[in-house]
Amino acid sequence: MSTAVAARDVAVIGAGAAGLAAARQLRREGHSVVVFERESLVGGTWIYTQNTEPDPLGIDPTRPVVHSSLYASLRTNLPRESMSFREYPFVPKKSGQRDPRRFPGHKEVLEYLKDYASEFGLGELVRFETEVNRVWRMGNGKWEVRSRKIGGKEEEEKDEGFDAVVVCNGHYSEPRIALIPAVDGWPGKQIHSHNYRVPEPFRNQVVVVIGSAASAVDISREIASVANQVHIASRSTSAEEAAMLPGYDNVWLHPMIERAHEDGTISFTNGFKIAADVILHCTGYKHHFPFLDTKGIVTVDDNRVGPLYKHVFPPSLAPWLSFVGLPYKRVDSRHIIGRILLPSQDEMMKDVEAFYSSLQKSGVPKRYTHNLSGYQFDYNDWLAEQCGCRKTEEWRRKMYSATSLNRQVRPETYRDEWEDQDLVLEAYQDFEKQISCKDVSLKLQNFKI
Repeated sequence: MSTAVAARDVAVIGAGAAGLAAARQLRREGHSVVVFERESLVGGTWIYTQNTEPDPLGIDPTRPVVHSSLYASLRTNLPRESMSFREYPFVPKKSGQRDPRRFPGHKEVLEYLKDYASEFGLGELVRFETEVNRVWRMGNGKWEVRSRKIGGKEEEEKDEGFDAVVVCNGHYSEPRIALIPAVDGWPGKQIHSHNYRVPEPFRNQVVVVIGSAASAVDISREIASVANQVHIASRSTSAEEAAMLPGYDNVWLHPMIERAHEDGTISFTNGFKIAADVILHCTGYKHHFPFLDTKGIVTVDDNRVGPLYKHVFPPSLAPWLSFVGLPYKRVDSRHIIGRILLPSQDEMMKDVEAFYSSLQKSGVPKRYTHNLSGYQFDYNDWLAEQCGCRKTEEWRRKMYSATSLNRQVRPETYRDEWEDQDLVLEAYQDFEKQISCKDVSLKLQNFKI
């Protein structure tokens, strides 16, 4: 049930996709919004830089942090239609500087987010080059946010009070590292994909890539163009013997690494052993909120941020503290601002405990708590129903499934070869209903995908 609410002062931490969407919805509801962003433009993780960190593994807590994890050649692994905000279609632009491909490169996604911010006037809400150093709750229930300009002095820190805080700082800057027995005595080089940009440094090297997710797939294939050998270690591989990756004569698939050796070799659990120059960890990232002080109410345990009701709200702090973008990038601000009544604190905690118990019984590790694989659309639809919004479009569901299948069938070419043109047409017809958009109308008149 919706109820009228008073205007609130809300701090949004981060101006990436999640932060921009949250800011847009909050302002629509009449709230005063300040978005804190440490970079000089919107876009969050989609801001590419050639810069990397001095610690190639990204585990030194004193290192200067580079927040981008993009590599130069990165293209989306989902089509632009299914990635778009419902209210602002991600359609190709006619400018010669834009990327019209259905699976565009990272620059195009950044331009889309900049367009989104410009379309809805969100830039005026953002304090650029401003870092949040601490967020804590005051005795009166308000939230204090301490920030300062990047490069500013400590005495220039500024404290401000807010009714609510929405955390949208992303999770692609704090690397997770695979635990490899005896690796400290191994003489080779280790790097995390967070610090990978181009393949050239791996020329003529023997590289062991750990991981099987999107970045591991892309990077291993790209490195293979310059490396002598690439060996991919993955939990999803169980073969007793090393298998060659189809289409490549220098890429092998292995189960996980068993241990590293002082003589420079790496052994795998299937008994295979190779002399390697580099271990490249494509092993994901940690949720990291160094600025957030909740007196221990919200913790990160093996990448489980909790306790969180529906991945968003700490029950005892709801709705005044929320997290947007942990498992997804779609959340309706009416929860955050109280337009929809949340369950009681006890009911929310029982729901969280039941969810954690179900994961444990199913053998799902804590680190996969926020992985919605298999039920993301059901979760999104539940959330939409609570907010009085339309459920996920059927074409979007089908397109996601078609892309997933195509990726399996055409792992090397799925971004440029597909067979779901009917769904693309349906998406553009739907886009035309949602928003008056010249580019959408033009696309429909000359429909060639």
